[in-house]
Amino acid sequence: MGNLQNIHSFKTLSFEISELLNYGMIEWAICKTFTHSKLTHSKLYTNMKKTWWKILGSVLVVYTAIAGMLLGVPHLAILNETIRNLYFHVPMWFAMIVLFSISVFYSVKSLSSKSEIDDLRAVESVNAGIIFGVLGLITGAIWAKYTWGQFWSFDPKQNFAAISILLYFAYLILRNAIDEEQKRAKLSAIYNIFAFPMMVVLLFVLPRLKDSLHPGNGGNPGFNSYDLDSRMRMVFYPACLGWILIGYWVYSIRFRIRSLENKKQHN
Repeated sequence: MGNLQNIHSFKTLSFEISELLNYGMIEWAICKTFTHSKLTHSKLYTNMKKTWWKILGSVLVVYTAIAGMLLGVPHLAILNETIRNLYFHVPMWFAMIVLFSISVFYSVKSLSSKSEIDDLRAVESVNAGIIFGVLGLITGAIWAKYTWGQFWSFDPKQNFAAISILLYFAYLILRNAIDEEQKRAKLSAIYNIFAFPMMVVLLFVLPRLKDSLHPGNGGNPGFNSYDLDSRMRMVFYPACLGWILIGYWVYSIRFRIRSLENKKQHN
């Protein structure tokens, strides 16, 4: 009889221990799930903090493409519907100038820091800026075809814009012509510092001193509050911000790729 009671007590104790273990496992699984969910949300929040400007740039560019084609525009002689190209042509130049500004900043910084990272940032922002400069020339040539009658009329604005882009192609050629890293970084940084103000003069000063078909140059009036009405401003300003953000995104991608390539070479 005593043995039966002992066996029963042992089974009861085993069952209770099993229940406690099962409860503990369930509690552990719940805690782990909650912790994992919390970490996931924290990681998602961190990623959002890092990438919000990329999302914003993409949304603004998509908005520009759709609204730029569908919203109304002023009916101006000669320009007509081609005025919509303003949403694409001008923001390309703004993006280019911002990227070249980043480049000259890191060129100045690299002269004092002697950092390979600063030099790499300078050259990759130039590479990204050239992309948008070339797109600015292409969109401008297409616009000129429909308003001036030909893609390239050797207008002072077109010529000086092309020369400003060639200045930065020369920067890249200079870098490729020098093998020694420190010497290449120093000479290209000095060249870049002088190229930037030359680019500003070529784009914004010299065209105003000569007769030009381009708006805002050679006595030809630029777009004013009458031309750029509220409907166009709703698209134009977001377009400028969106393409600048996309340009910076392109630069950051190029910089990361080059950084990885350099690490592999050093290893």
